[in-house]
Amino acid sequence: MDPDPTDGAGQPASAVLTVTPSARAVVLDARAAEAEADTLALWVEVTGADNGTYTYDIYFQAKRDAAQDDAVVDDDGLPVVVPELSVARLRGARLDYSEEGEGGLVILNPNTPPRPESVVPDTAELTGELAQRIIDVLDTQVNPSIAMHGGRADLVGVDQLTAYLRLSGGCQGCGLARVTLSQGIEVALREAVPELVSIVDVTDHASGTNPYFESAKK
Repeated sequence: MDPDPTDGAGQPASAVLTVTPSARAVVLDARAAEAEADTLALWVEVTGADNGTYTYDIYFQAKRDAAQDDAVVDDDGLPVVVPELSVARLRGARLDYSEEGEGGLVILNPNTPPRPESVVPDTAELTGELAQRIIDVLDTQVNPSIAMHGGRADLVGVDQLTAYLRLSGGCQGCGLARVTLSQGIEVALREAVPELVSIVDVTDHASGTNPYFESAKK
């Protein structure tokens, strides 16, 4: 058996994207209708981002067009090419076929686009009646709740009815941090401080070293 080819980073190409049997059957059937089908590979490319998820282009193109640093793998008779610039964004993803709606190929990707960095304005303050009310909610309602997950939320500043928060501990880098913010922290703050216009997370989640995540119970 030939060794697993590597991508431009020296990692096994098969680790970049896997194809489920149902998706492979659909792709092979579609490729059979193309001219010179035996020369074509399935190309999967990240084209951008929308609403916190990547967008993709999936198409047929000659396998010989793959560059040296593209990830190329033969998936049980189906050549798959991931262009170099999309490799890191797709690593660990799975191409599947969904029967929902009209049916079609779907990409289940564990990677998400980096969130735009939120900057706390120089005019933000930690003093004043509004800031103290927010701190009181965090200390008495929010932090005791998320402490069981090793997390903590702190007010960084308030500016023009916008509260800037920083998460730490188990909430920093956690894949569920956005849910914690929107469904837990934000709800508590808006109930107690209804005049708040917006709540902004300024946490550097990329540097989190001990994110908390609890898998779904079986």
